[in-house]
Amino acid sequence: MAQLPSAASPDAPAAPDAPAVVLTIAGSEATGGAGAQTDLKTFQQSGVFGIAALTCIVSFDPKNDWNHRFVPVEPQVITDQLEAISAAYTIETVKIGMLGTPATIEVVAGWLAEHTPRTVVLDPVLICKGQEPGAALDTDQALKQHILPRATFVTPNHFESIQLSGMTDIDSVEDLTEAARRIHDASGAVVLAKGGVRLAGDSAQDVFFDGSHVDILTAPKIGDVAVSGAGCTLAAAVAAELGKGADPLTAARTAKSLVTAAIQGRVSSNAPFDAVWQGAAG
Repeated sequence: MAQLPSAASPDAPAAPDAPAVVLTIAGSEATGGAGAQTDLKTFQQSGVFGIAALTCIVSFDPKNDWNHRFVPVEPQVITDQLEAISAAYTIETVKIGMLGTPATIEVVAGWLAEHTPRTVVLDPVLICKGQEPGAALDTDQALKQHILPRATFVTPNHFESIQLSGMTDIDSVEDLTEAARRIHDASGAVVLAKGGVRLAGDSAQDVFFDGSHVDILTAPKIGDVAVSGAGCTLAAAVAAELGKGADPLTAARTAKSLVTAAIQGRVSSNAPFDAVWQGAAG
């Protein structure tokens, strides 16, 4: 009987043209428009080898106004996934999406503390509509306490920028810049605060702040309604570019361009929202 080829040792040197390896720790979103599914498509489009550890299963309920149905993955199962991934690869670049429960956050924070990846891109998902308000608040507080301090790059949306900065409202680019400064001061991370369609005007404007430099990333708005997966795609694209060795501002600009193309090429469905398509970036 023919012998199967043996697996390469995790310590074996990578081929000179081997892609960067990037891990996403995120939830599964059944329609494919967000979460780990979107992260993996973004990684592929960006030319990196993507891996996913799933934290929860989210499926929209078409019988209940398309609200979330949220099922957390057992903490031990998350631990097992991360153990297998860490044994197979040296993980230097991680993108973190929806974690969903304090128990999950504890597992992920412990893994980050043990493995200390060089780059941790946090998409700070602070709301899951499938959770009770009290549980969601506990999760938000745990995320701020245990995950945000370990992030090296944070990509909050309009709502998350308000929550993380402690501001009451964000109505302008100047407000968003102040929020980015506050989030950086609290975390030490590079911040790409997303204005998206939430700010008035014809442009989708995001604020980059690395502690000393402010840059406003601008692209034409494509409609006035948020598209599913845009935030996941942006954070995943930033992680991919950082994993390939780009500096933070270049990574942010490249990610912004990919997201703009993905929104332009969005996919419609029977759901009341469109989904980004990373393949539109060419």
